[in-house]
Amino acid sequence: MTSPSTSQTPQKRNTDEVGEISLKTLHSPSKKLSKEKKKSESTTPMMIQYLSIKEEHPDGLLFYRMGDFYELFFDDAVNAAAALDIALTKRGKHLGSDIPMCGVPVHSHETYLNRLIQKGHKVCVCEQTEDPAETKKRGAKAVVRREVLRVVTPGTLSEDTLLDARRNNYLATVAGTYEGLGLAWVDISTGEFLMQGLEIIDLGAALARVAPGELLVSESLLANEDLEETFAEWKGIVCPVPNPRFDSLNGTKRLQEFYGVKSMDAFGDFSRPELAAAGALLDYLELTQKGQRPRLCTPKKLTLESVMEIDASTRKNLELSKALDGSVGNSLLGIIDRTLTGPGARLLGKNLAAPLTDPVKIINRLNMVQYFSDFESLRNVTREILKQCPDMERALSRLKLGRGGPRDLNAIGNGLKAVSKIKDLIERDEQENGMSVGLPEGILSTISDISNHDQIVQQMEGALALELPLHARDGGFIAPKFSSKLDELRSFRDESRQLIIQLQSRYVQKTGIQTLKIKHNNMLGYFVEVSVRNAELISSRNLETFIHRQTMTSAVRYSTLELSDLENHISRAGDQALALELKLFEGLVEEVMNSINTIALAANAQARLDVTQGLATLAKE
Repeated sequence: MTSPSTSQTPQKRNTDEVGEISLKTLHSPSKKLSKEKKKSESTTPMMIQYLSIKEEHPDGLLFYRMGDFYELFFDDAVNAAAALDIALTKRGKHLGSDIPMCGVPVHSHETYLNRLIQKGHKVCVCEQTEDPAETKKRGAKAVVRREVLRVVTPGTLSEDTLLDARRNNYLATVAGTYEGLGLAWVDISTGEFLMQGLEIIDLGAALARVAPGELLVSESLLANEDLEETFAEWKGIVCPVPNPRFDSLNGTKRLQEFYGVKSMDAFGDFSRPELAAAGALLDYLELTQKGQRPRLCTPKKLTLESVMEIDASTRKNLELSKALDGSVGNSLLGIIDRTLTGPGARLLGKNLAAPLTDPVKIINRLNMVQYFSDFESLRNVTREILKQCPDMERALSRLKLGRGGPRDLNAIGNGLKAVSKIKDLIERDEQENGMSVGLPEGILSTISDISNHDQIVQQMEGALALELPLHARDGGFIAPKFSSKLDELRSFRDESRQLIIQLQSRYVQKTGIQTLKIKHNNMLGYFVEVSVRNAELISSRNLETFIHRQTMTSAVRYSTLELSDLENHISRAGDQALALELKLFEGLVEEVMNSINTIALAANAQARLDVTQGLATLAKE
């Protein structure tokens, strides 16, 4: 989400650019805001940029990137400060009115995002899309280019820190035509995409089954008196959407364009309301993801006859997935859950929420459970492997959205290695036991979805370091010996850092100040620091080597020509090393994307194996 050109360590917040504008303009329509900003001669170029971006995104809190902080201004600041319980400050005046401001550090912003989303806010993440060095070339008053790269909403989350690993997070849409209602729902963190045709009487039960995190509804349906009570149950997550977004013909075109097909017939016989709902859903994803297309499986049609529909009241009283006290642990799901991975837990929850009605499919599932129940040794080894198995589904989706990091690549490599081990165990067990009837159909189809990905596994093992940062921009994730050029740049950078230590020792000897230190921050770079008292020694001895940089309450900071030269060497080597790492990261991501469909199948197979062994374990207990 952040630009690799910006610093990642929180330092002094850059708020000097904030201009002066009346708070009243934020309480007025956006057109009036635009006129006011043009009239105000005291408005700085940066604030003009801010107001222009805010005018395009009036419905969400604007996280405006300024160095190491996301800053919020005016009403956004007032609302965010109250929701997050953080300090509301002021910066700049216009006509005697202060500009409210608050901010959150970039490195920990996901914590604040989570709290805002839980309280029903949308957040527009506005990033610096230009290196500040390039900005300076355009003139002293030029402003770093910024743009909103993502709108974060409750139904479009992808980060592990914002999601429950054991629960799906659905974005759902409801559309209506003369043919009836259409419901479409998607989890962009896993790629699951389903549609269902409904009558008005069925909507409440369907929504209770899906339990979306965000619900998009056309304005006309919200005004329908027959649905007023149903939508009242979901008022906290309902998002009204203009009727034109729900046109079935446009919806069909969006789906065809997204999947690169000329007809949707190959995916199923979808009704007009279903296509309208799915099209509105894709439209919303395009608006919020700003061009980053999520990985979505081909849409599946869920028919009323395929699962047992349970009305909302019955579902609640049965305590299927949530107990009456609000807990999951005391529900039926919490009592029977013996899964060991996030994908397995999510699949078990879906199976319990939508019980099958087809006897053939039910028997197929039971045969899979019987298999793991009969072969205890195999089940126990499978459980040990699954305990170490990461969440490939969500790692794959983050990489596809451009939000993945080194840990997601590692999750793909480790996950593929783990499921391949389970497949080998099952196939070897079948041969050793000489099963005359062969494996159950469900087990056979599951392991057949696990392709050979040895090349990707070996590549990740060779490329990735043992300790991995969360973000690629932090660097240090490529293992030694993977790239000779990178090793060379790192060696030069590290040797230069050793020269810094040697230089500090020489300065201590030269000045006689034993407490002299060479330090670094993102504002000043490298500098020599001494106490205020020792600074008098430097002044009295007229040491021209030391050039004054900054005086603080308890210390004085200096630079030297020699230190500046060393810093330039370190900076160049460090920048080149990071740039090469990011290029290598892109190459590794591309390798994964080239096999995205087969990896997704393996990830789903992992979930099915986990659910099956969990139910077998429960049966034995």
